[in-house]
Amino acid sequence: VEAVHLIADGKAPRIPQPKEGATYEGIQKKENAEISWDQPAAALHNWIRGHDKVPGAWTTIDGQVVTFYGSSLLDASVPAGQELAIKGASRPGLVTKNGLVIFGNDGKMVLVRNLQFEDGKMIPASKYFSADETTALELTEEEKKMAEDIR
Repeated sequence: VEAVHLIADGKAPRIPQPKEGATYEGIQKKENAEISWDQPAAALHNWIRGHDKVPGAWTTIDGQVVTFYGSSLLDASVPAGQELAIKGASRPGLVTKNGLVIFGNDGKMVLVRNLQFEDGKMIPASKYFSADETTALELTEEEKKMAEDIR
């Protein structure tokens, strides 16, 4: 009760909290989440996983910012895939049927499952090279008639 009265009267002591031992980390900003490629695979995985979903670990591919989501360490032989040049990486990534395989400076691999582009579009990493393909919608005669009726 005494403490409440001191606060109400504006006479409670104010002791600043020491910075030493503080565990609070400030809000992560996108500009601080760029991937540094000169690291072992485990560190790359932890960086991507640590920034998943917000703000998202990112790098530059083909001149645009691409954010990586859903990483896991890959302990297998190097899978077959299409090479993808990544700015700053010591060797190109591989777009495989399971996702994007990236390499640490120790030669070990990390599998990234999803990629998000600057425009907000997210795709499975395995579809990187087919992301631009679009199929035209073709209507049957019955559907064309229905579309006309609706119009």
